[in-house]
Amino acid sequence: MDVLHTQLAALQHQLDFVATKPIDWKFYVQAFSWGVTLFESYLLLRQYPLYSKTEPPTVLAGHFSPDAFEKSQKYGKDKAKFSLFAGLFKQCLDSAMIQFGFYNWAWDVARQVLASFGYGTEYEITQSIAFSCVLFFASSIPTLPLSIYQTFVLEEKHGFNKTTPTLFVTDLLKGWGIGFVIGTPFLGAFLYVFKWAGDRFVPWLMAFLLCFQLSMVVVYPTVIQPLFNKLSPLEDGDLRTRIEALATKLKFPLKHLYEIDGSKRSSHSNAYFFGLPWSKHIVIFDTLIKESKAEEVEAVLAHELGHWYYLHPTKLLCISQVHIFTILALFPAFLHAPQLLRSFDFSKEVSAHPPTIVAFLLFQMILTPLESLVSIGLNAISRHFEWQADRFACELQEKLGSAEMHDMGDRLGRALITLHVKNLSTVWVDWLYSAYHHSHPTLTERLKALDAFSAKRASAEKKTT
Repeated sequence: MDVLHTQLAALQHQLDFVATKPIDWKFYVQAFSWGVTLFESYLLLRQYPLYSKTEPPTVLAGHFSPDAFEKSQKYGKDKAKFSLFAGLFKQCLDSAMIQFGFYNWAWDVARQVLASFGYGTEYEITQSIAFSCVLFFASSIPTLPLSIYQTFVLEEKHGFNKTTPTLFVTDLLKGWGIGFVIGTPFLGAFLYVFKWAGDRFVPWLMAFLLCFQLSMVVVYPTVIQPLFNKLSPLEDGDLRTRIEALATKLKFPLKHLYEIDGSKRSSHSNAYFFGLPWSKHIVIFDTLIKESKAEEVEAVLAHELGHWYYLHPTKLLCISQVHIFTILALFPAFLHAPQLLRSFDFSKEVSAHPPTIVAFLLFQMILTPLESLVSIGLNAISRHFEWQADRFACELQEKLGSAEMHDMGDRLGRALITLHVKNLSTVWVDWLYSAYHHSHPTLTERLKALDAFSAKRASAEKKTT
């Protein structure tokens, strides 16, 4: 532990300039946040002309009817327009908040609220929680019309919305309530670790965040999600028999198999698993069951089990820990930099002893351009994992010695096509737009890879016969 703290102290020495040099951090954040937004807008403009194509890629020509492809293109075009406007609107809002001292105002409002209850500035954690609530509501309300438009205009226009106004408001209030119930103690504990551990907070905060992440793996699907959707045991039948047999052959620790009423809000489809290493639960959207054949849903689940087989969730968790460690290791230099707060219009009194929550928030803003680069790398890793999971499904025949799974790759391909057709997913995708935004390969890339896997296996079988 001492070696770790020595290395972290050496890093902080290299970052002494943060507290000593007169850097205009506000200008830096404004410039780079606008740079990221304009780059994302540029990517949308690269992607937008592809929505004018009148025919799908050759590999999909036999799977998309002219009408389905036209609907897909119109949906993609409308989503792109909305994304462009929403991105610029949110950036203008964020930029105005930064420029006109909104964060200083929010901190002062939190102080005044606490003072009215007889609490002084020595209650920093309590004031930080109040500050976060002010920020949340003040930044959420102006963007609420975007959510309303997306749900009741954009999704409604293209036949996906199943959310009623009452359900929308109920979900919104539930989300706010859950955020308060979970976020308040989390933030309090998060800030307490800083106060308790002092400058040696990094390993302790890492441990706290890891415990929180692992607990949410269980809490979210078992406690939070049922507040929004109903999870029912999957009915007995061909699909259940197939999935349970596949799980048994793979020694997947399946405990529960659920169907979720995703159609309550949207027509989009999905399937996933969650749980602890020794107890897993599979959840399948009712829309997926309705729109696909049992053998195709089985293929989708085979892909998902490929993620489990190759420990992809565990690997992503480890990668996230490295990412979090890097952020926390850099943070102390910004925590002890009064001029950082002065750059964002905080008073001399507040800046002299920077509140942890304020310094961390500003630090996150400064990291914006770096986080954009990190997201590209994470997307690349995620796409690699998707390739592996697809290949896993194709190789089940060999892995399990099960002849009835010889066509699993073909079934997965058909299921992916069905999902894309029903979801009106974009099939013409600009490579740079995809690299930045997509955690999954495009449909055409996945189908070509599945064909390559099948061809390679057929070639191998010929050599052995």
